[in-house]
Amino acid sequence: MNALGIDIGGSRIKAALVDLGLGKTATKRQRIDTPQPATPGAIVEACAEVASPFVDASPVGVGFPGVVRDGIVYTAQNLHPDWIGFHLEEALSDRMGRPVTVLNDADAAGVAEIRFGKGKAVSGSVILLTVGTGLGSALFVDGQLVPNTEFGRMFFGSDKEAEARLAEPAKQRDGLTEVEWARRFEEFLQHLEGVFYPEMIIVGGGGAKHFPQVQEQIQTSCALEHAEAKNKAGIIGAALWAHECRK
Repeated sequence: MNALGIDIGGSRIKAALVDLGLGKTATKRQRIDTPQPATPGAIVEACAEVASPFVDASPVGVGFPGVVRDGIVYTAQNLHPDWIGFHLEEALSDRMGRPVTVLNDADAAGVAEIRFGKGKAVSGSVILLTVGTGLGSALFVDGQLVPNTEFGRMFFGSDKEAEARLAEPAKQRDGLTEVEWARRFEEFLQHLEGVFYPEMIIVGGGGAKHFPQVQEQIQTSCALEHAEAKNKAGIIGAALWAHECRK
């Protein structure tokens, strides 16, 4: 059985059919640039466009880069202020003519890793961090999602939020090498460990593609893993979540 997953990012919007039994994409990903300005109306139209090759696919799961509760957007740090209070789930369902379920994009990536990836069958707490335009997070306890964590908003070691020190724009702004970035990242991971004491931390997202090259240089008390689904995790997890919500 297949479902459609859509991942809304600060740079691109991607969609693909997902094989729910295997937890893998079943088609090539469709991609378009995220509209600028990234207003609600523009994003809804872009999602409809990127989903158009999969017109019969249902249900549809969408990962959004912000806090989402009951289909309503509460934060949109890297998009547009008009998002606050916007009922994205309702707007997408109406526009696409089929049921759509929306969740935070990092939560979606975490669902993929917990169901089929590195976090599968891990008891206790597992944290997933996605590095990209922003710094997303997902928290699971015994395999159950604790939705809408925003660890990227945490302060550690400076007067800046974690996202402002570790996301892709920070790498470029500060001219960080991968090793220099890894030192900052290690400090943040150790901060998280001191608060949550997780069994495992999983690192994914498009900005973490070089993570395996520096992983051994990062010291943590818990298991530290690179996400298996990498930057497909958001699509896969969104589709899985949409299916599970409609069981």
